[in-house]
Amino acid sequence: MPLAIKSAVTRLFLLLVAASCLIGGGAVRAQEAATAPPVVAQPKANSAEFSAAADEVLQQVSEITGLKQLTPVKKTLRSRDEIRAYVLREMDEEKKPAERDAEARTDEAFGLIPKGFELDNFMVDLLTEQIAGLYDPKAREFYIADWIPIDDQRMVMAHELTHALQDQHFQIEVWEKAARPNDDAELAREAVLEGSAMAAMIDYLLEGKGYSVVDIPAIDPSMFAGDMSQSPKLREAPPFLRDAMVFPYFAGLTFSTSILKSARWKGLSAVFARPPVSTQQIMHPALYKSGKAPVAVTIPSLQKLLGPDWAKLDENVMGEFGWMEILKQFLGENIAKPLAAAWDGDRYALYEQKQTKRLVLVALLQLDSAENAMQFFAQYSAALEKKHGAHENISRAPNFLSFDAPDGGVFLRCVAMECISVEGANRTVFDGINGMIGWPRAPEPSKTASASR
Repeated sequence: MPLAIKSAVTRLFLLLVAASCLIGGGAVRAQEAATAPPVVAQPKANSAEFSAAADEVLQQVSEITGLKQLTPVKKTLRSRDEIRAYVLREMDEEKKPAERDAEARTDEAFGLIPKGFELDNFMVDLLTEQIAGLYDPKAREFYIADWIPIDDQRMVMAHELTHALQDQHFQIEVWEKAARPNDDAELAREAVLEGSAMAAMIDYLLEGKGYSVVDIPAIDPSMFAGDMSQSPKLREAPPFLRDAMVFPYFAGLTFSTSILKSARWKGLSAVFARPPVSTQQIMHPALYKSGKAPVAVTIPSLQKLLGPDWAKLDENVMGEFGWMEILKQFLGENIAKPLAAAWDGDRYALYEQKQTKRLVLVALLQLDSAENAMQFFAQYSAALEKKHGAHENISRAPNFLSFDAPDGGVFLRCVAMECISVEGANRTVFDGINGMIGWPRAPEPSKTASASR
């Protein structure tokens, strides 16, 4: 899914408030420390105390997860400026600026972030504000913020040192990136990493209390919206960004717990040998266990159809999570969630006209039944009309919608279990795409034009 931030940068600990709400106690203090600088000055972490505490926590999470420490873990205290420098360096190493810009343009084209939103700058500020600790798999080093007292950092340690142990056994950066170029599959692997580290952290906090993470009820991320709003930068984030950052932690925790209930920590370690292939498998763990994989969907190249003045900016997979976010943006969660669950595979491509910077967005979606494809058509028609605001020359048929919007023609059509949407193109291009995927020509526009404003 297009989002110009990735795994190692997104070790956010605003979400650790979940542990506070679920099990109570001193974890609340760590959430407060992680989401904003303390109002009252507190003594900085002492290097010797930090090292001793980290060694103690590392031993405990090793016992919890069953992952033995194979080599020493480098542990370092870092200032806020040093953490900011890490975020900037990681973003540049993860993807080139042009790639991040293309992904941001895709997010804009789908309506997930406002047009012109300065995503890179926003994410640097947000992550600098939020990160209390992180594990860097490139350097194999654990960093922790030096402005937060050690006692408030122990659960952060439990989370990040779980990553350190996983890295020693599974090479987590290589493992996660093995899903590329499928963004949806990569996000699923990130959810395994973050969800399992959340589970280890909660088991660490519950140690000696007679129960574990598997005894905790299912987590609803909306429960924590009030707590997350205390962060100045997070409060400014578009809903999609908040959801995308939350997903690996909460959905990943739910997935991890489902594995732990039946196979304990050995079963969760075994997931690294058979990783989930989609966010759908994370959102519906039973589908992971059954081995249900998404349908492979392809979009033919539109280069010849569009002409030499156009260039492809981006092409990838949105997945069930991505489509849920798109639908949620315009239709609300109650409609989006069950509709996205009918996802069975997709592919999108974004093209840009070199001179004018106009965009053409094509998305081909496979649903799990013809009935759900028709349901998708009905709901996504409404979403497209809402998304584009003022539009005219509307043409409707049982499985076909077209209208003219300020940024170009908009088309939606479903045939059997497949639906295709094209935004920013004209009828000739849309007809050409239909032919390329083997569909018959769509209905002609109705003679009576209508308008909606």
